[in-house]
Amino acid sequence: MAISATLNPADLSPITAFAGLPADTLAWLLAHGEARAYAPNEVIIEAGSPADFMMAVLRGGIQFYAGQGGPHTPIFRVETGQVSGVLPYSRLREVKNQGTATGETLLFLLHREHFPALEQASPELVQRLVGIMNDRSRDQVRFQERDDKLRALGKLSAGLAHELNNPAAAIARAAQALANRVGAKPALFVELVSHCPSPEAMRALTALAVPSAEAQPPQSALARADREDELADWLAAHAVPNGYHLAPALLEAGVTPDALATVADLLPPAARPAAFAWLEGQLTTMQLVHDVQEAGGRISKLVADVKTYSHMDRASGFESLDVTVGLESTLNMLGFQLRQKNVRVVRDFALSLPPIRGQVSSLNQVWTNLLDNAIDALPAQGGEITLRTQREGGFVRVFLIDNGTGIPADVLPHIFEPFFTTKQAGDGSGLGLDIAQQIIRQHDGRLEVHSEPGRTEFCAWLPVAN
Repeated sequence: MAISATLNPADLSPITAFAGLPADTLAWLLAHGEARAYAPNEVIIEAGSPADFMMAVLRGGIQFYAGQGGPHTPIFRVETGQVSGVLPYSRLREVKNQGTATGETLLFLLHREHFPALEQASPELVQRLVGIMNDRSRDQVRFQERDDKLRALGKLSAGLAHELNNPAAAIARAAQALANRVGAKPALFVELVSHCPSPEAMRALTALAVPSAEAQPPQSALARADREDELADWLAAHAVPNGYHLAPALLEAGVTPDALATVADLLPPAARPAAFAWLEGQLTTMQLVHDVQEAGGRISKLVADVKTYSHMDRASGFESLDVTVGLESTLNMLGFQLRQKNVRVVRDFALSLPPIRGQVSSLNQVWTNLLDNAIDALPAQGGEITLRTQREGGFVRVFLIDNGTGIPADVLPHIFEPFFTTKQAGDGSGLGLDIAQQIIRQHDGRLEVHSEPGRTEFCAWLPVAN
């Protein structure tokens, strides 16, 4: 429990903001303020309580934690000699974080109701306190921007890791299967040639070892199972064991019983098991190589998307840009989030859209913020997001439309305000749309929003490059 204490002017000397103040100003502060002492780890102020006091730390310190109740995350500390709490001209009305005493702590408190009188008593002190408030606001904005960027990076990293994991796992599986197939080939080849097949038989066999270039028509699972049974029975009838093991790969490559019958007629009966096992192994090897190429190509495309999205391979200045390329790379970077929520994306891009002049990385941050908000606004079972571009006069207009619940009418006027957010604590700082608007303004454009139940539309106007 806080204990009141009595102070004299010398006790205020540790406070940097009070240094060099006239004696009458210090006397005024002592007459209108109060001192309170706190035990180590005692809660000084709870998150959510009214922001009524300026707090100057005379001894000890205040550790602030994010969140209410349960485990807390330390965010910043106010040390001896520093001032915290509400300051003159501040619009802070509610404390957002819990403050706890670090060691034996002594505070000087001044209620905000005395701020008008303080301005009359000491304009110099008020000016100092306003300067502290401005510095604190800048630090908070930088912290929140960094936090937002790290949160966005975390989302993108998780999605990218998932996207890379699938082709990487496919390559690993294919490599293991290739090792097994290649290891079995010498034994099959020795067994095959030991039966002295004719040159004609070998030519017919190797002709089937090249997969068909024609795509196989889609079949139901039942129809495919029937064909596999048919081919397995044919192989068994021709004294080829493991027919059910060989049939799926042979059918996948377009090999039919009729094609095998032509080769079987040219082979000695004893050579058929090794010949058709070798054929299945060769066709499977070719398919595995194709799978590795596909997976490698997917990884290469993801790396290219990252380069396009982050602008890693180019200077960071303004240049002539194709807006559509940036939108596509951002969609690719957020692909995992879109699929995870089963979101349908509609692309309505204008043909022959003129380039704009801008910064790729900055504009991609705008598209990321808008898309991320749209994804969050959609229901758990998914929804639809439309990306549209069009030219209007000297501007390129970029629309992002979602069919979520919409933005309430009382919230809409505030969504571009810094630190305004309707998300749960820890899910957003309320700077995403403010940053997006600032970036669009830096490009001599403007960002608009219209919303009604079931439809929210953001529109960015960007000037066409001269």
